Amino acid sequence: MTGVEEFTPESERVMRTLRDEIIDGTRAPGSKLVEREVAAELGVSRLPVRDALRGLVNEGLVTPRPRTWAVVREFTPSDISDLSEVRSALETLGFRLAAQRRTRAGLTKLRSDLDAEREAADKGDGAGARRAAADFHETVTELADNALLSELDTTLRSRMRWLLGQHDDFAAVTEEHEELYRAIEARDVAHVQVLAERHQTTSRDKAAAHQRRAADQ
Repeated sequence: MTGVEEFTPESERVMRTLRDEIIDGTRAPGSKLVEREVAAELGVSRLPVRDALRGLVNEGLVTPRPRTWAVVREFTPSDISDLSEVRSALETLGFRLAAQRRTRAGLTKLRSDLDAEREAADKGDGAGARRAAADFHETVTELADNALLSELDTTLRSRMRWLLGQHDDFAAVTEEHEELYRAIEARDVAHVQVLAERHQTTSRDKAAAHQRRAADQ
């Protein structure tokens, strides 16, 4: 056996679990996150839960409450509108730069994300399709090869992954990603811009429909 397994702090593992559950919708907006209850549920002490909740507050997924609990953030229509506006600006730039600067290795990774998205969509695995779709967008940012854009993406990543998961039409989103992949592969910057703008419109429309359905339930 060679190498040493990388140590992951318990608080980070707890934060990753809670983050995934919030983004996937397993923990609903407004639901309580009480330190002792989360600790018992995950089989850990309260300290890593406390640290994880602080981290999720900083990521914008959790709203703190007095003392030892918090709630899953309830994104308002205004919050979603603000996120969509920022996404539109950053994503359009990211797709354009990716088309100009993509590498063969980067395209291979992007293809892998897209294949995973399609496989999950075909199986009806909503959580898997949403995660792979978000991975696709993050890989595009990597291909853009712009340090400041990557820094902004890291700061907003959790909220953007949540926003990207606000849809139920996995097949349609996958097809738009397929078109974007082909345009990036061809270095067709002008077409990428058109496709990116259309993709953002599709996402806004599907997010609005998703929110309406959630409100009716």
